[in-house]
Amino acid sequence: RDLRGLVRYLRLQKRMKAARRTNLTVPGSLDLTAAKFPHKVAFYFEDQTWTFKQVQEYSLRVANVFRGKVKKGDAVALLMENRVEYMAIWLGLARLGAVPALLNYQLRLTSLSHCITSASCTLIICAVELQQVLHDISCDISALPIYVSGAGKGDDSKIITTTAGGSAHNLDTLLSSSPAIHVPEEQDVKFTDKLIYIYTSGTTGMPKAAVITHSRYMFACIGMLYMVGLTHRDVLYQPLPLYHTSGGNIGVGMALCDGVTIVLRKKFSVTNYFPDCQRYGCTAGQYIGEICRYLLNTPERDVDKKHKLDVLFGNGLRPQIWKQFQDRFNIPRITEFYGSTEGNANIINMDGRVGAVGFVSVLMPFVYPCTLVRVDADTGNPLRNSKGICIRCGPGEPGEFVGKIIANDPVRDFKGYADKKATNKKIIHDVWKKGDSAFRSGDLLVMDEEGYMFFKDRTGDTFRWKGENVSTGEVESHLSGLVKSTDVCVYGVEVPHTEGRAGMAAVLDPEGSLDVNEIATGVITLLPVYARPLFLRTVKHMEITGTYKLRKMDLQKEGYDIKAIKDPVYILDSKSRTYNLLKSDVYDRLMDGSLRL
Repeated sequence: RDLRGLVRYLRLQKRMKAARRTNLTVPGSLDLTAAKFPHKVAFYFEDQTWTFKQVQEYSLRVANVFRGKVKKGDAVALLMENRVEYMAIWLGLARLGAVPALLNYQLRLTSLSHCITSASCTLIICAVELQQVLHDISCDISALPIYVSGAGKGDDSKIITTTAGGSAHNLDTLLSSSPAIHVPEEQDVKFTDKLIYIYTSGTTGMPKAAVITHSRYMFACIGMLYMVGLTHRDVLYQPLPLYHTSGGNIGVGMALCDGVTIVLRKKFSVTNYFPDCQRYGCTAGQYIGEICRYLLNTPERDVDKKHKLDVLFGNGLRPQIWKQFQDRFNIPRITEFYGSTEGNANIINMDGRVGAVGFVSVLMPFVYPCTLVRVDADTGNPLRNSKGICIRCGPGEPGEFVGKIIANDPVRDFKGYADKKATNKKIIHDVWKKGDSAFRSGDLLVMDEEGYMFFKDRTGDTFRWKGENVSTGEVESHLSGLVKSTDVCVYGVEVPHTEGRAGMAAVLDPEGSLDVNEIATGVITLLPVYARPLFLRTVKHMEITGTYKLRKMDLQKEGYDIKAIKDPVYILDSKSRTYNLLKSDVYDRLMDGSLRL
């Protein structure tokens, strides 16, 4: 295992060094791929097929449309659901040195406005079906020009009236008269420059714009390609959101950089996953843990095993369902990986060890310097020895996973976020020796004697639900505004038979006067599905620590156990937009997994 991993890693290093030497960029990688496979299908999407040459030409037209409107370093907000034009648009902007900010299209109001303004976006490109979403924050973005994609050429008008009554530029019309030729600005874009912003909730606060450079993007997708063992002959099924690292970087990048054919969907469909794989002859597929559980919960069908899949790869597959999932759907290989959008502590489980998220070589740990360090269970601060150096964990001992930072190394560097303060919070010093630094993953892992790593929990104020990271700080901010109180505590709680943790909120209500249904309406309006607290607990008083912080750990341990908690506990019903009192029959259904969430 270690030798095989080393060979693939050295191959990756060699390719990255060549890319640095030739100053290769991601649009440049597409140009090379299009020259090699001009008529090969790059993307299948619904009833469309796009060749590499077509994607290249579309991106060149985009570059010519926006030439003179954006300059190198300008951030451009991109708000679209999955479609092939999505990649082609940000590739065109990247040719000019602009930095597309890939917005989560599920965000609304304050969160969406924050993402646009925090990255200092100079203009917005929006899908025609999402115009109303922008209209709802028009006061915050009134100075920014808006370009609408998908409106059609119509009467060839370059200015259209939006569905919300405003005006915007018709991108389709502008593209129809734009030449598919290279722009001079491409010569000024560097291998180490910013490519895109991908938003992550990080550890606290509102979503943060993680900086993805050209080098980082290529490292992620090419590295995964090598480690999983794919080639340009493969067809990859990719139903994940394109604003997400797994879909927009790892999956799509395999097409742009190596010629893998990608099958896209507008949204993941549990009933169409394997029929799609059969229809397109997919040899590989991507998942997140929730996807595997959803698929496993479907009734068995003949199509379950009528596919050509050799491997599924992704992150978040629970050990409890791993073998059952693999056997039912006849998947020869499952490759689980662990990593973060912005981090450098990324590992992979190449040989299918059930439950492992990856490994760190016990024979050659210096080759890929990542390790586990002890942290205080309550504060999350690293524990140190008498010399001030972090204490490393032994086998079976949980610790925070960290990766050594080496500046200007495409594999080991950490560029962080657009917000420098947020970047500094993710860096730890004096890990291996005095003066060094490392990226903090914010996750607790456990290593066994062979170096396999197993996920244990998230640290700090972030949890994962429905495949998305949820910032408790952001949810608390919204809830505080709804209940007009700062005594709000949000945390993640485990729910049997599901992946990750569901959100739960404890709200101070000494008089018993809170309108929980008003809160339900508020969270449904303000927060995306995955960030809405599934459980709500109203309390007479809030316990605090000696440093005047809410005792979140105690609340989290108590969870929603109505047999042990005297306070009222409610569960969210999104259809009726209400918080209903959690009763024993519903609680029992939660415990046995029969209640669909």
